[in-house]
Amino acid sequence: MKNMKFNLSDDAVQKKLAPFASVILGFLVGFIVLFLIGYNPFEGFTYLFQGGFKGILSGNLKQFGNGLLQMTPLVLTGLSVAFAFRTGLFNIGVPGQMLVGGFMAVYLGVTLDLPRMIHLIVVILGAMIAGGIWAIVPGILKAKFKIHEVVTSIMMNYIALWSVQYAVKTLIPGKYSTESATIAETASLKMAAMTEFFSGSAVNLGLIFAIIACFIIWFILEKTTFGYELKAVGYNHHAAEYAGMKATRNVILSMIIAGILAGLAGATFYVGYTDHIKVGVLPTQGYDGIAVALLGLNTPIGVFLSAALFGFMKVGGAFMQAMTEIPSELIDIIISTIIYFSAISLLLQSFFKKIASKKKDGGAK
Repeated sequence: MKNMKFNLSDDAVQKKLAPFASVILGFLVGFIVLFLIGYNPFEGFTYLFQGGFKGILSGNLKQFGNGLLQMTPLVLTGLSVAFAFRTGLFNIGVPGQMLVGGFMAVYLGVTLDLPRMIHLIVVILGAMIAGGIWAIVPGILKAKFKIHEVVTSIMMNYIALWSVQYAVKTLIPGKYSTESATIAETASLKMAAMTEFFSGSAVNLGLIFAIIACFIIWFILEKTTFGYELKAVGYNHHAAEYAGMKATRNVILSMIIAGILAGLAGATFYVGYTDHIKVGVLPTQGYDGIAVALLGLNTPIGVFLSAALFGFMKVGGAFMQAMTEIPSELIDIIISTIIYFSAISLLLQSFFKKIASKKKDGGAK
């Protein structure tokens, strides 16, 4: 029973408390901002939580489904960033990998005429392969030439942006110059049964893929020798090589797996939600995945819960804007603040240590 006692001086407890503190501080800053710009913060937050979580509490399945829809790509982009982090890499190229994966999914969805089951498999696999291939370049440059992946993956984002714009206009132009053609119905991840169950929400098969991906990444990292080697290379590249591990290969494989996850996120968004792809726009979910991973402590279950929080907050923000004059940008302020406090989680852990130390000194007296 003694081991189960809550101990604030324990590093593991401090690490787990930091995300909760980040969320609370983010909401507190949002509350203060609302007050300072002349809005009623109590009214704003009431509608925010009603819109985001009312569906769960009241059984409003459409609202609940919309929250699941928003969180689906965030789970996958968060997993992509988290997996790279756990293996010693910072994959900031998720937006580009997601966009390329989404383009491949849309391209296959527009140009192929296949039975639904086969079409879905081809679209999903195509998106995952495209995302993985797009991540190979930063992986090779990091593994072979020690060029930092942050620099190369950022550049790959912009290469993806303009390459996809050219490819859309050349290969699958749509009715308008700003978007592609619409995919065939057989390539869509939407299911009539899910739409009906969630009272018209566009939540789709992408949610199932995101849940499966969480389990697979957890299993790889925690239960396999391959995952252990990937993490070992991330902790200490030279020690891993000394132990006989193929560090160069593992760095490249880590980036490929991260790219595969980002490509799958692209499929869930572009053929699960929008049915086409817009040109000249990098998906914001790619950058949001960094925040999701940070808040989720780079663990699959943490990423899932963090993505759920952000997804339902986005739905709540839209509801808040509809019910009041409060701008929806407040949600971006809150999320940005949460990201900020997540990024300085070490400072929060230091704060918890000071509290624990004072508590201990007080008890000693």
